[in-house]
Amino acid sequence: MTETFHAPPVDLPATLGGLRAAGHRYKTVKQELRDNLLARMRSGAERFPGIVGYEDTVLPEVERALLAGHDMVLLGERGQGKTRLIRSLGQLLDEWTPVLPDSPLNEHPLHPVTPAAIAAVAQAGDDQPISWLHRSMRYGEKLATPDTSVGDLIGDVDPIRIAQGRTLGDPETIHFGLVPRTNRGIFAVNELPDLAERIQVALLNVLEERDIQVRGYQLRLPLDLLLVASANPEDYTNRGRIISPLKDRFGAEIRTHYPLDLELEVELIRQEADLVATVPEHVLEVLARFARAVRESPSVDARSGVSARFAIAAAETVAAAALRREGLLAGTSSQPRQDLPAVARVGDAVSVTSTLRGKVEFEANEEGREIEILAHLLRTATADTFRTRLAGLDLSGFTGLVAEGDVVETGELVDSAELLRQVGTVPGLAKALDRLGLGDAPTPGEAAAGIEFVLEGLHLTRRLGKEVTDDGRTRYGGRDTGGRTGGGRG
Repeated sequence: MTETFHAPPVDLPATLGGLRAAGHRYKTVKQELRDNLLARMRSGAERFPGIVGYEDTVLPEVERALLAGHDMVLLGERGQGKTRLIRSLGQLLDEWTPVLPDSPLNEHPLHPVTPAAIAAVAQAGDDQPISWLHRSMRYGEKLATPDTSVGDLIGDVDPIRIAQGRTLGDPETIHFGLVPRTNRGIFAVNELPDLAERIQVALLNVLEERDIQVRGYQLRLPLDLLLVASANPEDYTNRGRIISPLKDRFGAEIRTHYPLDLELEVELIRQEADLVATVPEHVLEVLARFARAVRESPSVDARSGVSARFAIAAAETVAAAALRREGLLAGTSSQPRQDLPAVARVGDAVSVTSTLRGKVEFEANEEGREIEILAHLLRTATADTFRTRLAGLDLSGFTGLVAEGDVVETGELVDSAELLRQVGTVPGLAKALDRLGLGDAPTPGEAAAGIEFVLEGLHLTRRLGKEVTDDGRTRYGGRDTGGRTGGGRG
C-alpha cells in the first residue's frame, strides 16, 4: 500500500469501555467494504483512484463482487493493472479500526477469536486497552511461487516456543502465516496458478469455512478477510492451474484487458511514466500506437500479451534520450545554453526497438527479426499519427525546403537551435505546430520536435527522401536522396 498516515487521532477511545460508549459497532471486512463503497457511490467520490480504462468494463464487475461480499480472482494478461487494482481496494476500508494490542490476528475488541484474547477481554472488561490500526496495515500480499509452503500462508509450529517449555498442541505455539496475520483485512495472492496444487488446497477452508487448520491442532479460528487473487489465462495450461475446488470457491472471476482505445493508452502512459524530459503529445501518441501495433502484430505471441509497462518504458526511454542529448551538447557547445527542459523528438523513439525487445514474446518463426519487426511497427505508428494529426494541412513549405537539392539535417546530436537555423521561416509551420498541440509560443525544443515529426511523416508518406549517416545523423532531402535510409512506407 502506498498510502501514508500519521499517529491515530487523539480523540479515539483508548479502552473497550470507551469504544462501547462511543457507539462503535463491529463490522466484518466485507461489510466495511460494502458500506464505504456505497457511501462513495452516493457522494460521487472517486472509488478507485489511479485505475485507467476500466470504468465501463472491469470496475462495475468489481463493485458488484464487493457489494455481494464475494472473494474474487482477476484474470488477464501481464501488465493489465491487476495488482494495482487489487491494492486500490484497501482504500475502501475504514481509515482506522480498533484492535487488541499485540494481537497477531488484529482481533477486534468486540469480537476476539483466539482463546488468549477471549480470556484477556473477559478478565479486563471495559478496562481492556485497545489500539487503532490504519487501513494501510490491513493489506497483505504474496507472490505465488512454487516454493511457497503451507507454513508461509497459513502457519506452522514455532520450535522456539516449544523449546521454551510449552506443550505441543498449545495454540500459543503456533506461528501464524501471512493469511491469518491479515485477518480483518484484504489478502492478495498474485499469480495464483504458480502456487503448487497441494498448497492451493490449504486455501479451501479459508474461502469456504473461513477458518484455518494448522497441522494436527484442534483449532478453528474464524477468519474475517477478503481474498483476492490474480492469474494469467495462459497459466491455466502452461505453468500451472487453479484447482477446480478453489476456482469454485471464488465468488467472482473478472477478466481484465488492455486499454480499449488510443486515448486511454495515452492517458495511462502520462499517468504512470516517470519522465525526465518533456515528451510532446504527438510523441506520446506515436508510442501508444506503437504499443497497440505490437500487441496486435501476428509476429508477437498474443497469449503472453504486451504489457502496459512496454509503452510506459518506451516513453521513459524517449525522455532519457532527449536528456542525454541535452547533456552531451551542453558539454560541447561554446555558447551558453538556455535553461529550458529537454524535449523529446520522434527520432528519439528509434532506440526503444532495441532496448525494449526483451519485453515482447515473439513467435518462434520470427527469431532474429525482432528489431526489424519493431522498427517497422514504429514507422507504421509514426505514419498513422502523422496522417491523423496533420491530415489536410498544406505542408508544401516543408517539401520546398529541399526543392533545389538542399537537405535538412537532424538526429540525436543535433540541437534545437541548429535545426531551427536550417529551417528558418517555413510557410505552414505555425498551423502544423498548433495541430500537434505545441501552442502559439513553443520553446525552441518543442518547435524542433514538431519540425522533425513533420519531416519524418513526409518521408514515411513518400514525399521526402531520407538517409542516415554513419555518425547517426538523419538527412531529409528530395525523394532521390541516396544513402542508408531508415524508413519506407508506413
